[in-house]
Amino acid sequence: MITLAVDCMGGDHGPRVTLQACRRFLDTHPDAQLLLVGTADGIGSFAHARARIVQATEVVAMDDPVEVALRRKKDSSMRVAIQQVKDGAAQAAVSAGNTGALMAIARYLLKTLDGIDRPAIAYPMPNAKGGATTVLDLGANVDCTADHLLQFAVLGSAFASVLQQTDQPTVGLLNIGEEVIKGSEVIKQAGELLRAAGASGDLNFHGNVEGNDIFKGTTDIVVCDGFVGNVALKASEGVATMIGQFLKAEFSRSLLTKAAAAVAMPVLSALKKRMDHRRYNGAALLGLRGLVFKSHGSADDFAFEQALLRAYDAARNDLLARVQTRIARAAPLLAGAREEVAIQAALR
Repeated sequence: MITLAVDCMGGDHGPRVTLQACRRFLDTHPDAQLLLVGTADGIGSFAHARARIVQATEVVAMDDPVEVALRRKKDSSMRVAIQQVKDGAAQAAVSAGNTGALMAIARYLLKTLDGIDRPAIAYPMPNAKGGATTVLDLGANVDCTADHLLQFAVLGSAFASVLQQTDQPTVGLLNIGEEVIKGSEVIKQAGELLRAAGASGDLNFHGNVEGNDIFKGTTDIVVCDGFVGNVALKASEGVATMIGQFLKAEFSRSLLTKAAAAVAMPVLSALKKRMDHRRYNGAALLGLRGLVFKSHGSADDFAFEQALLRAYDAARNDLLARVQTRIARAAPLLAGAREEVAIQAALR
C-alpha cells in the first residue's frame, strides 16, 4: 500500500481543488491511501475508506515569507504533511503551496542527502519525440556554483532513470550555444566537470544544449540554475495557454474560418493536449532524505491529480532508494568537484 501525505490547504484554491483530486485518485488506485492534512473547517467533512484526516491548525499563505512559514507556523498543513514523511507514516508528500516555504520546510525537516548541498526542483517538460525532458533546477536555487550543477545532473539522472526506465539517461547543460567556449564562467566550469564525469562513466554527458533542445528532446535531462529553469518553465506554460486561446478565437470568427478550424481541430486539439502543462504537473524536490512533490499553485483538480500520480509513481518505483544509490556511487566525483571549485575560487 502506497501512502501519500497531502497538504490539502495549499495552492490558490485549497480544499476545493485538492479534495476533489484526492477522491478521484483514490477511486482509481486501490493500492494507495492518503493522509489528508488540513484544518478542521477545511477538510473535516471528507470521508473515504482509504483516507485519514491529519489535523493542522495553520496554513502557509502563498505570499508568506519563508521565515514566517518555517519559524512561526510550526503546525501548518504543509509542515505536518512533510512531517508524515519524516516519521515514516507516508512515503511522499504533495503540496501546491508556497514554493519557497515548501523547499525550506522540507530541507529543514528531511535534510539533504550526503554529497548534496542544495535540493533541486525537477520537472518533466513535453518534447517533440513524444516523451518528456527532465529539467532542473526550476526555481529552488537562483545562484549556483559549478559543482551544484554537477549535483543536479546526478540527481536528474536518477530521476529520469525511474521515469524512463533507462540506466544511462543523457544529460545536457543549458547554455547560449553548443560550443564549450560559450557561457558564463560558472557554466564553463560546470561543463568541464560534466565532461570529466562523462569521460569517467559517472554520467552520460551529451554536452551543451540550447533552450530549443528542451522541446526537441535532444537529451533526457537538461541542467540549469533555478532562475533560467523557471523562466523556461513559465514560457512553455505560456505557449500552451496561447494555443488554447487561439483555438477558442478561431471558432468565434467568420463561417469560413470556423469551417477551416473544424477541419484542423483534431490536429490542433492533439497539439493542445500534448502541450497542456496540467498533464505534467508535479515537480520533484530532489536531494532530500524523503520524497516531496510540488504542484503548481494555480492547479485545478485535474492538474493536482497529476501531481498525486507522480508522487505515487515515485514511491512505487522506490525513487528515493535509487537516488541514494546513484549519489553514493557518485560520492568521489562530487567530492572532487567540490574541491576543484574551491581551488578555482581561491585562485581567483
